[in-house]
Order: sequence, then C-alpha cells, then structure tokens
Amino acid sequence: MSGFNLLHLITKSQPVALRPCSLPSGACRTKKTWPVSFPKEELKKRLTPAQYHVTQERGTESAFTGGFTHNKDEGTYTCVVCGSALFNSATKFDSGSGWPSFFDLMKEESITVTDDFSYGMHRVEATCSQCGSHLGHLFDDGPKPTGKRYCINSASLGFQPKDAASSSEGGAASSSASDGKTEL
Repeated sequence: MSGFNLLHLITKSQPVALRPCSLPSGACRTKKTWPVSFPKEELKKRLTPAQYHVTQERGTESAFTGGFTHNKDEGTYTCVVCGSALFNSATKFDSGSGWPSFFDLMKEESITVTDDFSYGMHRVEATCSQCGSHLGHLFDDGPKPTGKRYCINSASLGFQPKDAASSSEGGAASSSASDGKTEL
C-alpha cells in the first residue's frame, strides 16, 4: 500500500486512484503529436548525453553548471532539438536559481505548459511546442512586467548570437552551430 493511500486510511477519507504512467518521476501528461519529430537514434547521435537526458527523459542539470547560466551575450535562445526560437536574450535575468531564467517568450505559442506532479510537488513543465522536448519549468515569481520565471536547463537550449545571425544570412552561423554534438 502506498504512503499516499495509507494517509487516507488514517484520515478516513476515500483513497484517490492513481493513474499508471509510463513517464519517469511519476509525472503524467497526455500524449500529443508534435509538429516536428525525430527518431531516437538520430537524437542520440546528434545530442550530447546531457542534452538527450534533459530534453527526452525530462532530466535536469545541476544548478550553476549549465553553459548558458552566466551567458550575457545578445542573441536568441533556441530549442536544442528542433531549433525553434524560444527566448530573446533581452528577457534573460539572474534569478539566483542556478539555471537560465527568462521573464518572457519570443512568441506565446513557442512553449507548451503542462502540470507536472513529479517529486511530490506541483510544478508547471515547459516544453517546446514544435518537438515536445522538455525545457524546464515555469514559476510565477519573476520580475515585471510578466511576473513569470521560465527556469530552463542550459542543455535544452541552443544560442544564436545577434552578430552571427545578422552578419551571415544563415550560412556560417548555422553551420558552425551544427558541427559535432551541439545545438541546431
């Protein structure tokens, strides 16, 4: 008997039926068809083990260890899996959490949010709306004007510097970013 249902015996309330879920950490979300998908084999070849773990297995990186935590360059943060634009560097702020934090999105439809009940708490998971990759979580303790804090794993992000995007019309910027196991 789970501790959750044991609590209901003590309080004499009816136990809640827990739905079985195939996702790690006990989080449940509905299956969704994403506009862009990639075979697992391709992602394992293209992404680093950390990138794969975070984006495909809903993992997280240790606080203050991510490559973009202290990045102050101007540019656009993208999904490391599909390359979709997610955040502008002008919306990045130091939340003190140890992960890159943003107070607004490039486009409202660039991220899908769902309830996440993993680890015995309720959070709001942020995933890429194009490919469904796990990015991080959304909290309501960010700065004005939105009051939101998108707490995002560096491993789920790519970065296109402002200078590279404007000086080369996609040629050199995209090829240098796709060498080896890095972002799109």
